This record gives sequence, C-alpha cells and structure tokens, in this order.
Amino acid sequence: MELWDIYDADKKPTGRTMKRNDWCLKDGEYHLTVLGVIARPDRTFLITKRVMTKQWAPGAWEVSGGAAQAGESSKDAVLREVCEETGLDVSKADGGYLFTYHRENPGKGDNYFVDVYRFFLDVKEEDLHLQTEETDGWMFATKEQIAAFAAEDKFLHYDSIKQAFEV
Repeated sequence: MELWDIYDADKKPTGRTMKRNDWCLKDGEYHLTVLGVIARPDRTFLITKRVMTKQWAPGAWEVSGGAAQAGESSKDAVLREVCEETGLDVSKADGGYLFTYHRENPGKGDNYFVDVYRFFLDVKEEDLHLQTEETDGWMFATKEQIAAFAAEDKFLHYDSIKQAFEV
C-alpha cells in the first residue's frame, strides 16, 4: 500500500500520512506531487501521452511526474518518477528545482503542492524506455507545439508550468 505524507499550508509535513488516492484531506491539508520537465539542447522537451485507460485525462499530453511517497523528498520523488516513466536517469543532469505551485479543491479532499523541476539532457530516442502502464506515446516538442496542445485542452498543467518551457 502506497502512503503519502500530509503537509500543512506552509508545505511542512504534519507527521501524518494518507493512503494513495484516498482523498481524505481537510481544507488546509495537502499532499506533494512533482513534475520533471526534460529539456534538450535543441530546445525541445520530452512529453508523453497518457494511456487511454487512465481514469483522469486519458490521452492527454504531459511531462513526467507523480506523487511523492511518504518519507520521500521532492527531489527523490522527481528522480524516481522520471526514471519510472521514461527510463531516464536525470540525477546528474544540469538543472533542478524551479518553483512550486499548489491547488485546492475544497470539499474534495485533494489539495496538493506541485514542485516543478527542469533537467537539461541530450536525450535520444534510443534512451527512452517508457512505462507502458502510464504512457502511450512520446515526442520531442517545441514550446510552441506544447502551447498548441494546451490551447486544444490536450496538455496537462500548462498554465501552471508554462514558464518551465522558457529556456
């Protein structure tokens, strides 16, 4: 059973945990998620397409990410998520933490912080080993292509992370 730490409004751990996707958070309580933007020297970004079996946003484009597990640091979580979803080890890549944003969903028990990272890596197609349970495709996209997907409501979190595509 996967557990997530519960954080307060100042992004400090409360010492309590919740079960993954339990959505039991009270107002003012949050869990932590991470996103890892992979930027290539040619100014394209690795984006992946969600499998159609996903309950939320099937078929949408996104960058790698997910929830931090209980006791896991934000940095360790993003390194794990990127590796699980793409097969890429970004632990020695240039870049790192960029910023945090948060979402509140009053009455739904799903409030969260999102730590956004950007890593610079000269990724090639043969370097990718996608997690087929999570992803159903990938592409190296320009920031303009990503903005176009977002304009069609086909790219997740764009308004919150678009500054991560400015290199």
